[in-house]
Amino acid sequence: MSLLIYAESVEGKFKKVAFELASYAKKVAESLGTSVTAVTVNAGDVSELSKYGVDKVLKVTNDKLKNFNAKAYADVIKQAAQKENAKVILLSSTTDSLYLAPIVAVGLDAGFASNVVGLPLSTSPFQVKRNSFSNKAFTITEIESDVKVLGLAKNSYGVFESASSTSQEDFSPSLNDADFNVKVESVDRTTGKVTIADADIVVSGGRGLKGPENWGMIEELASVLGAATACSKPVSDLGWRPHSEHVGQTGKPVATNLYIAVGISGAIQHIAGINSSKVKVVINSDAEAPFFKVADYGVVGDAFDIVPRLTQKLKEFKAQNS
Repeated sequence: MSLLIYAESVEGKFKKVAFELASYAKKVAESLGTSVTAVTVNAGDVSELSKYGVDKVLKVTNDKLKNFNAKAYADVIKQAAQKENAKVILLSSTTDSLYLAPIVAVGLDAGFASNVVGLPLSTSPFQVKRNSFSNKAFTITEIESDVKVLGLAKNSYGVFESASSTSQEDFSPSLNDADFNVKVESVDRTTGKVTIADADIVVSGGRGLKGPENWGMIEELASVLGAATACSKPVSDLGWRPHSEHVGQTGKPVATNLYIAVGISGAIQHIAGINSSKVKVVINSDAEAPFFKVADYGVVGDAFDIVPRLTQKLKEFKAQNS
């Protein structure tokens, strides 16, 4: 018996969530007295996973899987789990894995717990702690099925090195042609900057910036911090920023170490989507903006004055400590 993780990659490179998932799996495997196997799809250098406690890697290389396909990828994970007799299957909470996990669970007749935020509270019975009610509460969930599928909430555990000797095995699962009836015409990916999915820090702007021509100061602050840029729903609806940057309950949920909101009033849907972030900083000229009620730190003032000065101070700090 082993514990299986799906280590996500994009264009051959592992996402940060793959290392977080491997770190988490190592600890779970120790409590279960088993090993960690990772299944990868068209990944490049899989030896990176050995730094985080993965004992074995099943390498799937197939041009048909170049573009993400939920049914096909779920079937690959299912077959890998069956091959390894895995009783616990771990996935992350990226957009792709949120599609995959329920399909994998159905295929394996497994219980599924999403938004897991810590190590299992107990392995007999098997209990996990989960975020619920848009991250406003926690739920203790018990899984009674023989096979269990867990979805680890992003940035809830961390990345920890635990070097191991990792074996590699080429794995060629059977693919169902019917799963490829949907044809992907094109895939647009963000290049040259930190993506929201991998970011530890996000700098987000709202309508308070008054127009897309003012987004340079958001991008400059993000660049200094090594952060991703994001926006509120009204901003993406107005076409000021691409929809891929829209964060919130109806956009991309984020769970970063630091979330900086500039000129965002704080609608309920937006707060729900970023509530799992560890530290929330708000810059807004309206002292009554709802965002201040949930912020860890708040600055009341003109963003066009505060953000450039903050960026300059950060540049000076980095220069002094480089």
